Amino acid sequence: MRVAESEGAEDRKPRSDEARSAFTAPPGTDPGGPPEEDHPSSEFAIPPGMAAAQTEPEGSAFVHPSSYSAHQPGTGYPPGQGFPGGRMPESPWQDRMRTMLRMPVGERPVAEAAAKPDEAGPPVGRVLDLTLRIGELLLSGGEGAEDVEAAMFAVSRSYGLDRCEPTVTFTMLSISYQPSLVADPVTASRTVRRRGTDYNRLAAVYRLVADISAPESEITLEDAYRRLAEIRRNRHPYPTWVLTGAAGLLAGAASTLVGGGVLVFFAAALGAVLGDRLAWLSAGRGLPEFYQFTVAAMPPAAIGVALSLMHADVKASAVITGGLFALLPGRALVAAVQDGLTGYYITAAARLLEVMYLFIGIIVGVLVVLYFGLQLGPPLDPETVLHITERPLVQIAASMVLVLTFAILLQQERSTVLMVTLNGGVAWVIFGAMRYAGDIPPVPSTAVAAGVVGLFGQLFSRYRHSSALPYTTAAIGPLLPGSATYFGLLSIAENELNKGLGSLTNAVAVALAIAIGVNLGSEVSRLFIRIPGAAKRSAAKRTRGF
Repeated sequence: MRVAESEGAEDRKPRSDEARSAFTAPPGTDPGGPPEEDHPSSEFAIPPGMAAAQTEPEGSAFVHPSSYSAHQPGTGYPPGQGFPGGRMPESPWQDRMRTMLRMPVGERPVAEAAAKPDEAGPPVGRVLDLTLRIGELLLSGGEGAEDVEAAMFAVSRSYGLDRCEPTVTFTMLSISYQPSLVADPVTASRTVRRRGTDYNRLAAVYRLVADISAPESEITLEDAYRRLAEIRRNRHPYPTWVLTGAAGLLAGAASTLVGGGVLVFFAAALGAVLGDRLAWLSAGRGLPEFYQFTVAAMPPAAIGVALSLMHADVKASAVITGGLFALLPGRALVAAVQDGLTGYYITAAARLLEVMYLFIGIIVGVLVVLYFGLQLGPPLDPETVLHITERPLVQIAASMVLVLTFAILLQQERSTVLMVTLNGGVAWVIFGAMRYAGDIPPVPSTAVAAGVVGLFGQLFSRYRHSSALPYTTAAIGPLLPGSATYFGLLSIAENELNKGLGSLTNAVAVALAIAIGVNLGSEVSRLFIRIPGAAKRSAAKRTRGF
């Protein structure tokens, strides 16, 4: 009797929120089947009426795979339309991953191999951590957001995590993995706090990603972690004194490019070396990059002003222009425009803001020196800046030396220095032919030359199966608007604001022409290099109005 009363009291107790869940049958109704946990709605469940999993062959959607590897098709997630099988065609991993990133999740092909079978499934936490660490090295090295996402996607799929969504912004990397439609997602993130220019390390990371995503790869997680640690520990390919000397040679070659002689070459080189040492000293004291660029711009400007005050029979303005070539942030500008053109607007805006701050730092450093120089002596002649003596052979040689030293400053592999030097020399020949021989304005001439840089850089990268940055960044060095920048700054220092702002606007237009030309050249190369058997790479549709 007491038992019956107890049961009746239990029935009269108020239900909890869990009891009122949408998955609980209301009171007085027949549940009509087994409990929900015994009847999962995952796409990996065996439908009613099907035979047991043991009767299905290996590779069926209704049996657990024997390995979580990217080289064996056979997950419960069906491929999208347009793909004959569960694997992407054999082509460079950059092409395959870029194509898949533009697809909706439901249309992506099934994942292909984990290097080692593991009946418990892939270690999700470690795979996500490895993916984020690889993405961090690529993003901090200056790689574009789309290429970083492609690399992260390649690594996660190669270890069996096919339902992953990587996200890249300027300082944050995140990746989310959802095992199935009804399972809780796992998300990890990593912040990029330090950036550097080491293309040797960038190339090593690309090789690691290529080895991990190769169809015949047997690289385990432990092997990948070990190689990644070796990449982080590797020393730079060039010592500090070589980098300082390269900065001086770059400024000297740039001064020769704009009409300077032998004395101007050595004066510009000395100014750049002093500026480089001051920047290193500021970095060692923890000063932000804005102040590092400001102090680095002062020594070349001071030497140029001193030569003008001494009435030396040299083109003193070329000394300052050469120093500006060594400081202008062309690499960051190209990356910013590339991210904007590929649809990564947050990252592009952040990169452009960084470029603006660095450019303002250079302007402040040069303007301070020019202002004091104008107070001490006769005004400088701005017209001598724009008058460049045409010396085709000397300028071609100077452009190639400039590219060579720029490549050393970017810590490139020695095997890539020759190719990028030739690429920069060809770009300057095209620019000189259009600008001086054809009398075409500087903006379209620069855009065409930069397009050639992007085209050949992409072809070189396909040939070497590596990033395109080592073959394009240094090659745009001779095209940077150093003369227009100095002319604008000198005009502002002489209180001619309209003329100065107009020249700086022209410099910005030339810089944007470089960035757009490089990106357009890369895209043109993809039109001629088709992925065998793959679907066409879809364009970004996020901003279309229909």
